[in-house]
Amino acid sequence: MITLHSFGPMFGLPEASPYVTKTEVQLKLLGLPYTKERARPDQSPKGQLPFIDEDGARIADSHFIREHLQKKYGKDLDAGLDARQRAEAWAIERMIENSLTPTMVYSRWLIPENFAKGPANFVNGAPEEARPKLREELVARVRETLRAVGVARHANDEVVELGARSLAALSALLGDKPYLFGARPAGVDATAFAALAGLLTPFFDSPLRRRAEGFANLTAYTARLMKEFYPDHPWEAPRPGA
Repeated sequence: MITLHSFGPMFGLPEASPYVTKTEVQLKLLGLPYTKERARPDQSPKGQLPFIDEDGARIADSHFIREHLQKKYGKDLDAGLDARQRAEAWAIERMIENSLTPTMVYSRWLIPENFAKGPANFVNGAPEEARPKLREELVARVRETLRAVGVARHANDEVVELGARSLAALSALLGDKPYLFGARPAGVDATAFAALAGLLTPFFDSPLRRRAEGFANLTAYTARLMKEFYPDHPWEAPRPGA
């Protein structure tokens, strides 16, 4: 049995991390049974979530989890895509994870109001007197990571514009199709859905979220996939201008 190690539901989402959501949706698409357990990043072989445990083997990182599962079970999340479409799927995934997701993380961690109501609570299990310093250290680590990838080097409005450009590209690529490559979901749909849900959750407010709400096809896509993969999770598609 596959065990998926995750943060668990929070922030109005079935999973706090878009990378855990991506892996869970891909497990569903592959039709593989699994269980879930909460874990800490320091329990992972690579110091990050998700990771899976299967028959004593631990595999970390959503990309390598997918590769492992496809190879072991002889399944292909991109079955039906030709060589060009597979290349496009990889390019879209890199745009999402290397450009859009960091701007979402910025909104969640480096807007003080969002940090205070969300990630700051990760240290609530520590003694109360230790929490302020732990929160400072958490923010500092995330800021440094985002600075390393470039996002935290920009002004707030520049970060929003970077994220909005990726949203516009994703909206154009999706068009009026049910999934990014037509009538059937591919592996990249799990990536897109996870990032969009993480950005559109009403738990956090940000200029980038409000820009995302202006793309009607992306909000409808997110709501549709939420209903498909997490039918018991309450979710309402945002209404532009509401």
